[in-house]
Amino acid sequence: MPITPTFPGLYIEELPSNAHTITAAATSITVFVGYTHPFKTKNFNKAVRLFSFTEYEREFGGLYASGIVEHHVAYAVNQFFLNGGSDAYVIGLQAQTRASDGSIVGSGPIPRATATVGNIVFTALEATDRVAMNVTINNLKASPIAAGTDKDIADVTIAYGTQAETYRAVTITGPTTAPDYIDNRLNNRSALVSVAPSGANYGTNITAADRQAFVLALPAGFANTFSAKDFTDVFQQDTTLDKIALFNLMVIPGVADNAVWSAALSFCERKHSFVILDPPAQAAADPSFAPLPLVADSIGTLPTSMNGALYFPYLLSLDPLTGNPIEVAPSGFVAGIFARTDVNRGVWKAPAGLETIIQNTTGVVDRGRMTDQRQGTLNPIGVNCIRNFPGVGTVVFGARTQVTANPSFQQWRYVPVRRMALFIEQTLLLNLGWAVFEPNDVPLWIALRTTVENFMLSLFNQGAFQGTKPSQAFRVTCDGTTTTQQDIDNGIVNILVAFAPLKPAEFVIIKIAQLAGQTQA
Repeated sequence: MPITPTFPGLYIEELPSNAHTITAAATSITVFVGYTHPFKTKNFNKAVRLFSFTEYEREFGGLYASGIVEHHVAYAVNQFFLNGGSDAYVIGLQAQTRASDGSIVGSGPIPRATATVGNIVFTALEATDRVAMNVTINNLKASPIAAGTDKDIADVTIAYGTQAETYRAVTITGPTTAPDYIDNRLNNRSALVSVAPSGANYGTNITAADRQAFVLALPAGFANTFSAKDFTDVFQQDTTLDKIALFNLMVIPGVADNAVWSAALSFCERKHSFVILDPPAQAAADPSFAPLPLVADSIGTLPTSMNGALYFPYLLSLDPLTGNPIEVAPSGFVAGIFARTDVNRGVWKAPAGLETIIQNTTGVVDRGRMTDQRQGTLNPIGVNCIRNFPGVGTVVFGARTQVTANPSFQQWRYVPVRRMALFIEQTLLLNLGWAVFEPNDVPLWIALRTTVENFMLSLFNQGAFQGTKPSQAFRVTCDGTTTTQQDIDNGIVNILVAFAPLKPAEFVIIKIAQLAGQTQA
């Protein structure tokens, strides 16, 4: 604050600094959008931030197996964290039962399977159309308070895939306050079922060991649960996703739909973020898998953007629920590789190459196996191949954006170049808010230029740009040449930031020559 001198001597006045620092934005915060557990998701259509798969299980119910409710998101999030991801948002969509025309059938949400044993109604908390759920009641016996031949104590076992729960000495008749009463033992404790009486009470009319498989009964006219509108609604203005201050990557696992892709790519262009896209599930690499469609033909009609990249093919993994092989969309794996590469090398390094070994996979699906010649036809059209290499493993072996084949966008051909630009954009947007409403004149221009130059210099020192000296690597201009008097009158200040990006050595050419065979004395 200003000093008012009143006596002879020394005075100290602390002056505010006009120097501003820039904190680099995150580079691999990933948004996942898709259908989550139909029965255990706590909040549908709400962006929830997660830092581990354990947190995903708590908020969205974890993995589930279903042929009628798409379950890609759960597996994609799991693969993301296993492959190096650490920060994610998930928007869980609620699956609806739909007719072939897209209209909702019945009450809407997917019904739960039920089975009645005696007077006990078991309701499944998992989808049971693909993996059967079995309930077994045995070791029936009578308690001291049982009447006549009634048997009111039993062991209850529920089996679902590789999961099993056993509750011993469960009391069926009560008293209801007893710790072993069936309500108190199973409800809100079992991860697989809930129980309720079929009448006024559970009764005791179980006369023998009983075993029954839950079978999910679908409503009449049922066709599918997928609806593009479920996804496109998420990308509208003022949604919970739109209000996220910063995210870098988006994954819509298992979806290759024109309307969804178009909405997602448009949204991410506005948010300065990048979309990792999956191919059509049954797309094949070569004609030998006819009548399956070729991936080159399948993507021809899908919308493209410089803020998106497509990865092919699907990967094989072991399903933790059943222990059997399962096909998983590649986007979750690849998002984890993006995050791992950002941490180990930087956002300017292509997330591809022999170091990008994918974890928790047994390799690519047979229809997606690749040769050098086959990749030579897919690479120029922007299909990034995932390949198996003997002695190495399964790796990401492509780093091109969707606009690869468009000569008008050649500067954004490579994934790391585009992501580097988005990183700089997001960083400056987050850090230059202090300049708003400052006097638009030379002092502001100098402060802005100095602040941005210091940030760009820090990136140069990390090896993020081409060039051996800063003047070759980047340029920051903010003066009377970028901001005219008309701009000043309109309240605008312009900053020009240019940089020389590092481009991946995609083609390594080795030239060999023989020396003449003269013998030197």
